[in-house]
Amino acid sequence: MQQGDQVMEGKEQQMQMVCVRSASTGAAGEEEWAADDQTSSRSALSLFKEKEEEIERKKLEVRDKVFSMLGRVEEESKRLAFIRQELEVMADPTRREVDAIRKRIDKVNKQLKPLGKTCLRKEKEYKMCLDAYNEKTNEKATLVNRLMELVSESERLRMKKLEELNKTIESLY
Repeated sequence: MQQGDQVMEGKEQQMQMVCVRSASTGAAGEEEWAADDQTSSRSALSLFKEKEEEIERKKLEVRDKVFSMLGRVEEESKRLAFIRQELEVMADPTRREVDAIRKRIDKVNKQLKPLGKTCLRKEKEYKMCLDAYNEKTNEKATLVNRLMELVSESERLRMKKLEELNKTIESLY
């Protein structure tokens, strides 16, 4: 657009020069002014047409470049889409297997949670039972020892009594 504005400004300047020239020459140069005006108009018009044609050529060149770039971009996007599709096809079988395995792992994890809780509860119960068993075993051992002591003492006392009786019987004879 700036080039078109420049062309218009150039044309206005030429017309101003023609007007100034004709004012300075007076009435005698009117014929000359008309000839100059025609040549200036023609040269300004031809200059304007040349600039318009140049602008149009450049516009067409830019349009061609843009369309060629768009074509390349479209080709590249098609290639990328094809590559992406190929990658998805390659990754798809393993993805399905991975998803299936992950689902099975999640299912097993859900089953493991209550089992783990039950196991912990049973371990606590086992420890409590084991502690109680050990305590009763120790108590039994203590009682057995005490029983053994009492039996030993009872035997000793009975033996002592028997000996005394035996002495008494022997003294009687």
